[in-house]
Amino acid sequence: MATPAASLTEPTVLAHTKRRLFPDDSEGSYAVVDTQFARTNWVAGAAIPAEVTEALAPFNHVQVGSGYPDLVGVRTLEADLLAVERFGENPPLVAVEAKGYTETGGVDVERGIVQAYDRLHEANAAYVAAPIRAISQSDRTLARELNVGVLGVDESGSVTTLELPRVVGNRTAGEATAIRFQASAQGVADQSFGLNHPKNYLAYPVALALDGDTESLLAEHVVAATDSARGGASFLGLVDIAGPREELTPLGREVVRFARREHGDLDAAIRTFEDWKRSRTRFYDLAPRWGLLTRRVVFDYPATQLLVEELQHLHDDGFSEPSLPRFVRYLHELHPSVTVELFLRGDEDVRERALTADGELRDEPLHDGAMYHSPTVFQLKALLYHAGILTERGREPSRLTPDEDVWALRDRA
Repeated sequence: MATPAASLTEPTVLAHTKRRLFPDDSEGSYAVVDTQFARTNWVAGAAIPAEVTEALAPFNHVQVGSGYPDLVGVRTLEADLLAVERFGENPPLVAVEAKGYTETGGVDVERGIVQAYDRLHEANAAYVAAPIRAISQSDRTLARELNVGVLGVDESGSVTTLELPRVVGNRTAGEATAIRFQASAQGVADQSFGLNHPKNYLAYPVALALDGDTESLLAEHVVAATDSARGGASFLGLVDIAGPREELTPLGREVVRFARREHGDLDAAIRTFEDWKRSRTRFYDLAPRWGLLTRRVVFDYPATQLLVEELQHLHDDGFSEPSLPRFVRYLHELHPSVTVELFLRGDEDVRERALTADGELRDEPLHDGAMYHSPTVFQLKALLYHAGILTERGREPSRLTPDEDVWALRDRA
């Protein structure tokens, strides 16, 4: 049987903790583990088991407070994990520092507590996770005084809450906002934009407002992939699908008002979408007034604002038509965590290949199209093209040649 020192190294402790705090089936949550854990070996050259690496992925290097927590994520936690009566509308940002047995057999729990305490400058709750046998009463007393939660991990992988932290005010700032964005309803996920034409998403609130079955109306007049249209409309903030019944958001109601004003009634509006099926013409040029509305809707999406602002800065610096690798390198210098979440796939092999243990970008992988996140480089870029914002449409990663993929603004300030 493996000794605790052999089985409860820091990566293993963190993997068990992540499974407890962020189970795979939890909705409205997202978590990343620091890039130092993407390495192959840990203590005394011992390999990190593949199942541990898989549990820890995805990796990113996110600054919270003055340092980089081992794990940072967003999720509404159960009462046995967090002392809170009420925490507004947003789930808390959680930071975790893990400690495991080192080569000498020691566990520096106290240092983990102090590190976790520092994260409370921006996180809403902070924990130290360590082998349960290594946590002393004095460790627990210190953690309680500093409002740091203590999680004890045993050899079986069971995680016990020894000290409950109290939630502190929502002061998420800086790079940690990337994780909160990914956990939100508008985060960039594999299912975020299944279609690459904005008309499919704009039609959804129109169909929802009409009498009749929404899916049937969409399938008949707009697109057969109704689930993708629904998901994209939700990500763009046009409909709220989280409750017991779908509802239009204020932005979605504005789309409906525009459709009624533009076409006289919603039935005529939804039939107009039939004329645009399979058209490859830029939507902004094909239907200029709908194109202007599309521009407003797409620009309301948080990721768009960041991309446009930084592309404008690049243009001002003399790079009016940057390639994808150049744009990603530039963006990573300014917004490292956001850039990784937007552009790089979350697979552990992709993040391990693209990022150093300190979270720096390696240049060579950026020239491989397979490294990139399809919802950004294909679907979102196509939306920005049709909205009249970018000069080129997106491409699937399998067909992407990064050095020839230009990210440039159609209109510059």
